[in-house]
Amino acid sequence: MILRTKASQLRKALSEAQSYAHWAELAQELDAVMGLDLWRLENESGDYDFHLIRERLQQLRTFQRQPDLSNLVRALREGLHHDLGNMGNPLLYYRSNFGTKKLIEDYIDQVCESLLFLANHEVTCLPFDRKLQFFRETAQSFGQPALMLSGGATLGLFHIGVCKALHEQDLLPEVISGSSAGSMMAAMIGTHTDDELRALYAGEGFYMNAWNWSKWYRGFMGEGFAEQPQLERFLRTNIGEYSFEEAYLRTGRHINVTVSPVQLHQKPRLMNELTAPYLLVWSAVLASCAVPLIFPPVTLTTKDNEGKYVPYMPGQRWVDGSVKSDLPRTRLTHLYDVNFFIAVQVNPHIVPFMENDKERLERAKLMSWPARILREELKFHGTGVFNFLRHQFTHEASRQLMDHAYSIISQRYYGDVTIAPPKYSIEHYKHMLHNPSPEAWRWFCLQGERATWPKVAMIRSHIRIARTLKSCIAQLEGRRNRRQADYPMENLSDGGTVAG
Repeated sequence: MILRTKASQLRKALSEAQSYAHWAELAQELDAVMGLDLWRLENESGDYDFHLIRERLQQLRTFQRQPDLSNLVRALREGLHHDLGNMGNPLLYYRSNFGTKKLIEDYIDQVCESLLFLANHEVTCLPFDRKLQFFRETAQSFGQPALMLSGGATLGLFHIGVCKALHEQDLLPEVISGSSAGSMMAAMIGTHTDDELRALYAGEGFYMNAWNWSKWYRGFMGEGFAEQPQLERFLRTNIGEYSFEEAYLRTGRHINVTVSPVQLHQKPRLMNELTAPYLLVWSAVLASCAVPLIFPPVTLTTKDNEGKYVPYMPGQRWVDGSVKSDLPRTRLTHLYDVNFFIAVQVNPHIVPFMENDKERLERAKLMSWPARILREELKFHGTGVFNFLRHQFTHEASRQLMDHAYSIISQRYYGDVTIAPPKYSIEHYKHMLHNPSPEAWRWFCLQGERATWPKVAMIRSHIRIARTLKSCIAQLEGRRNRRQADYPMENLSDGGTVAG
């Protein structure tokens, strides 16, 4: 009875934690009370190949102690795979409140230690140029994470809390996509430097007047029920006048904004520094936020050779990115070699029907089959009906609505890790189409942080190796650049002049 009472008190304290450090302390204490800290020390589990992980860990430790490091190089180059032995299985992160099996944590620690060891020491079998090539190829093979932020109007302030929690733990991915309200947050994160983000997370300097309802008759005339110039002012104030290319050069973050076409013979676009380098970020976000009926479609704006603002594809207009591509997994994978997706879902018509990751993974049980079959049948027939209807309407607004309905049913709203509010209340919906206030900013931000903290251990397991590879590459490239600046006539590729 005493233990149950203590556990209940700790769970309540967890739900009210104000910082990750406090949350982590409470979570570990709760694990100790419930005996789950002992579960973490046991290697055995049917949820992953603990034999393989243990063997690989022992190999890396042995190879790193050998005078000849060629075995270590080969073991990392050929054996380093994302989610090795299913060690990223979410079920391994829901048994305890903090962390996962210690064997998995030890293995990741050892991989990162071995990579840093190779980067910082002279390696006979890896002259400098080959060492840099080794790290680049390994990083490309291993892949990197991406953060996908959904639409959701003012509910998108939740995204700020998620980004803040990830950033404070050095887990914020460099690839960030957003649609509709999510594109606002992705753009703000992607155009602010690390120092500027600290102020942004606190709401400092944030221009909050985003919404201004228009005259009702303008909405019925197809001009939108909300004033688009006000939204444009909000975006340009908070994002700046950067093109996608300029934003990337400024922060090193890959902003990705989804926009959907109005015309029949166009496909959804993912705008970023690769696909549309000269396009103004705020312009793409304005289009991605153009919810049908609320805002009119948008003609995008780009910079010409002289830096002047000109229309991008003048004959085309674009609307809400979440209409057809709320979470653009496939395109991000192709462009950035993404191997792991963190999805943040706040759409008011999606969150109430979502299951948490644990519930989804446990649906494989036999007793859940009837409900799963019914759900899939409804999805199949609903998708077919709206797919048919959206190709029959010629009226623009009607076709957009059918597109929206089709996309709601057919899209995939989960990531490898999915972060969402635990539930929505009337208070959330009251905020949805209102201008954010400082109080609302703090309220949503804390909700986003609290929803992210339980996912930190799993995200860290997936991201840490990729982060270490990138750090090693940056370190080696910096060393090469400094050497070239000091000795411009020296050829670093001769294999012997620069210690690895």
